[in-house]
Amino acid sequence: MDIRKVKKLIELLEESSLTEMEIIEGEESVRLSRGGVTSQPVMHQTIPAPAQVAATPPPPAATETADQAEAAVPEGTQVRAPMVGTFYASPSPEADPFVSLGQSVTEGETMCIIEAMKMFNQIEAEASGTVVAILAESGQPVEFDQPLFVIR
Repeated sequence: MDIRKVKKLIELLEESSLTEMEIIEGEESVRLSRGGVTSQPVMHQTIPAPAQVAATPPPPAATETADQAEAAVPEGTQVRAPMVGTFYASPSPEADPFVSLGQSVTEGETMCIIEAMKMFNQIEAEASGTVVAILAESGQPVEFDQPLFVIR
């Protein structure tokens, strides 16, 4: 252990009301005590780990809502998010969206942008067809594999 760290620990011990301090870093340890040998026995206290709480199942209404949302997605080819990030429907807030409902798209055409770690990634259509659903809202976070569009 670095001598500067030991000196800093001594200063901390002197400034506090503690009478003894022990620091363990990996295989190294330092024990500091104030006032030499104490006449009172030193008591060690072990703090038990918090008990694990069993996860409570979500309320049935939330599950039913998720099932209804999946049922509301029209049939067709889903364009899914390839990463976690922020969904943007247009290249800038003032610009028109890349695609709109009812628009025809061709395979490889840019449909949106997902910002992940300060990188803007263009998401392209995986099939040609008509956009029948836009499932994400611009500026909102999206999860990996979340459906963004449906093309038919």
